[in-house]
Amino acid sequence: MLSIFIFVFIFLAVHYLYFLIKIFGGLKKIKFFQSEKSPRLFISVIVPFRNESRNLIKSLRSIESQSYPKKKFEVIYVNDFSEDDSMEILSQAEKPYNVKIISVPENLSNNSYKKRAIKYGIENSLGEIIVTTDADCIHNKEWLSTLSTHFDEKTGFVSGPVKFNDDGTIFNRLQAIEFAGLVLAGAGLIGNGKPVICNAANIAYRRSAYEEVGGFKDLMNLSSGDDELLMQKIYKKTHYKIRFCWDANALVETEANGSLAELYQQRKRWASKGLFYPDKFIIAKLLLIFLFYLSLPLQIILAITWNWVFILTAILAAVIKVIMENKILMTGTSFLFQQKNMKYFYLAEIFHIPYIIITGISGLFGNYTWKKRKVKR
Repeated sequence: MLSIFIFVFIFLAVHYLYFLIKIFGGLKKIKFFQSEKSPRLFISVIVPFRNESRNLIKSLRSIESQSYPKKKFEVIYVNDFSEDDSMEILSQAEKPYNVKIISVPENLSNNSYKKRAIKYGIENSLGEIIVTTDADCIHNKEWLSTLSTHFDEKTGFVSGPVKFNDDGTIFNRLQAIEFAGLVLAGAGLIGNGKPVICNAANIAYRRSAYEEVGGFKDLMNLSSGDDELLMQKIYKKTHYKIRFCWDANALVETEANGSLAELYQQRKRWASKGLFYPDKFIIAKLLLIFLFYLSLPLQIILAITWNWVFILTAILAAVIKVIMENKILMTGTSFLFQQKNMKYFYLAEIFHIPYIIITGISGLFGNYTWKKRKVKR
């Protein structure tokens, strides 16, 4: 029995090492990618919002300052039944001619809230390229111009970089490191031709690719998945390529969570869609990664209660995790977070373990609170 446990723990550690090596290799491929300049395609920027009164003006000023020609893009803010004064603030704000505001009709699907808002926005848009972002985001003035250059004829979906803004608190910086790891993992997987993760705060896709896969048609029963599930559909069902835009000019900044409760609900929402990935092989790999994290505290418990040898397997797993995740994160310094924040790396590594275990288990049930809504999968 002892040898079986040791074999399982070593297998999980080696699998996680292989996973991280593939991400690191994929990042190196992306960093040197140079796309050809594409024509100025017409872009529709879709911004769903709910109860974002304190962020909407910053969002509006950020997007209207884009260097991309105004006649070549439109901005559609989609009100998802806000309960505050978001609509009033946005309606009364001074806006350029290419910005419009619409509201989600009451007769649309009442479970997949964000997807229905994006879907309704797309239905009322004209763009050859659809770009989605969130109402609490700030964008570089070259954001649209940079994303657009990645759309050669073979590209159907572009994932852009996102980072948390820095408010100087330790909790914020721990989140920034962890979130940067997610962004870099998504980028590395795309670099290796295995797209799995992206973030709806900064994605762009061809309307033709969206329509070819039926948009969100088979996803409206899920409350989440307007980003990576769509990306995976485009990758699996079309001839288009998926790219990651590794360029600081395409960077989008968003707000970190203000409390542990908010972080828990957000990550539970993200985890709730994992079982619905179309590629069952990906689900199996994610399960092995979850089991690796679960094995870390389990090995400590077994070392105390059963056999000291589990200390050795725990040390092996911890060394693999720390060294490889450090190497991956270092590729994102000065891009996704400041180098000085790496002093919190080891604290983030400890925080990472219970966070993955707790949100992974609770995400299976698919229920969470988002924007003052209680959502069921």
